[in-house]
Amino acid sequence: MRSDSFPPLSKAMLGRLARLGQKKHRDSERLFLAEGLRTVTELLQSLPDPSMLYALVLDEKAAGQLDGLERFAGKTWLGGLDEFRRLAQTATPQGVCAAFRKPEGGEFRSASARSFVVALDDVQDPGNVGTIIRTAAWFGAEAVICGRGTADPFSAKAVRSSAGSIFALRLDTTPDLGKTLRRLQADGFTVAASALDGKDYRDFPAWPARRVLVIGNEANGISPEVLNLADRRLLIPHEGNRPAVESLNASVSAGILMAGMAMDNG
Repeated sequence: MRSDSFPPLSKAMLGRLARLGQKKHRDSERLFLAEGLRTVTELLQSLPDPSMLYALVLDEKAAGQLDGLERFAGKTWLGGLDEFRRLAQTATPQGVCAAFRKPEGGEFRSASARSFVVALDDVQDPGNVGTIIRTAAWFGAEAVICGRGTADPFSAKAVRSSAGSIFALRLDTTPDLGKTLRRLQADGFTVAASALDGKDYRDFPAWPARRVLVIGNEANGISPEVLNLADRRLLIPHEGNRPAVESLNASVSAGILMAGMAMDNG
């Protein structure tokens, strides 16, 4: 579609979208903001329903790069540099920004005989949270559950790092991760946690059909309460007698463990 087919972004809509940079407004509006051509394109391609798009703002260049905008008639506006400076969470605005409706939340329960779930215990870096979500989607996780202290998965940095995978799985938050894990155990899930005193993750010959992988805080690991619930404690061994670095990045650790346990159904 031609760029002159879209109306200019109004001040009222600009203000509403700009407020989504704050978590309290994302929560109250049940909306989140995404920016950048790649991230927005992937989210648009993975939409479970076109109604999940609330607003799409483009500059003239981006309007000529995106295909299929006819689907979003009445939801697409043109913005200029000043508007994108207000909306952007990056140093250099890319001329593409969109607001999406959050997927329905609530208490996660699985009806599947086979289910893989990732739980985050106080993972504070939104980049790690977004990368873990994308990796979990790659390995077929049914859900990612964010415990207290975990960065908002709908923050701008987490959304960029998840690179469009938000609609690929269930995203839930819980104020009490321990309680949630106990409920999942009662439903037949085996809980595995990364831990320095764990067993080499490669030494487990098989995994039950229903399992949860818990990833902990970047500096302090998994909280004692949650770690004490683990049915299996997993260790990623290092090469040689002493590690060349102090530790692995949380999202890297998560990816290694997911590769080890997500594909083996026992």
